[in-house]
Amino acid sequence: MPEFFAPEFAVQCLLKTPIVTISDVGCRGSHRQQSGEECATATQLVFPYRGVYVRHLGQDQTVAEANQVLFFNAHEGYRVSHPVTGGDASLTLVISEPLLRELAPAHTVFCDGATTAFRQQRLRIDPRAQALVALLRHGLRENIAASLEAESLALTLVQRALGPRTTHAAGASVGRQRLVDRVKLVLASDPARRWTLADIAAEVRGSAVYLTQVFQQVEGLPLYRYQLRLRLARALDVLGQYDDLTALSMDLGFSSHSHFSAAFREAYGRSPSEFRKSVVRR
Repeated sequence: MPEFFAPEFAVQCLLKTPIVTISDVGCRGSHRQQSGEECATATQLVFPYRGVYVRHLGQDQTVAEANQVLFFNAHEGYRVSHPVTGGDASLTLVISEPLLRELAPAHTVFCDGATTAFRQQRLRIDPRAQALVALLRHGLRENIAASLEAESLALTLVQRALGPRTTHAAGASVGRQRLVDRVKLVLASDPARRWTLADIAAEVRGSAVYLTQVFQQVEGLPLYRYQLRLRLARALDVLGQYDDLTALSMDLGFSSHSHFSAAFREAYGRSPSEFRKSVVRR
């Protein structure tokens, strides 16, 4: 029998207007080692919402997961690796050049001729930005959001992601950043597991005390809260697939439905049931 191979990437354009192009990009993640060099044709804001991968840019690397927005500058070469199996998916936004220059704080970008580029590889986003990613993606995939609404949500998302109140730019040494990256990959390898500090420290071969201190310094939030945000971001992705929220709670690693609901409401300002009604087409 002939063999059939699925493509490594699946790209679905959800919206294309004069001011923004929004795409849902999935990758099988079948290659653990670094890929060949790639580059974007336009500057992109990439919001991972499922899975994890590592983007390599020169000697720097960034772990791409749901707590971050990554910046892919036009014509800037990079490589990608997938040290954790399972693939990944991201919502990608390309904003028109004039609008991007208006939205982005001056200290975050520079202009190279007609092209706007970001100075950093990534910024951390907050739960409200994660919720906007989910609302935008579900709204367009389910044909709930009209173009005007989707454009407005996209611009609000960009403002939220780049705003000084919600982002954290890490200025750690390379060694500390690499340690934190290893922790992120450990958590991503089994998101629902109820990890202990001892477990994580054993995986990365470090001290539990030092680990918690470094993680707080680099990411700007405690390790336990970082893991909680990963689980809640996963909930945003799959909420529409579950009728039984107790089952979802258990699958995400929460101790109970009430624990999950309380954490979800605190992060996103509404209950899981309320959020599901807003993104699932009835």
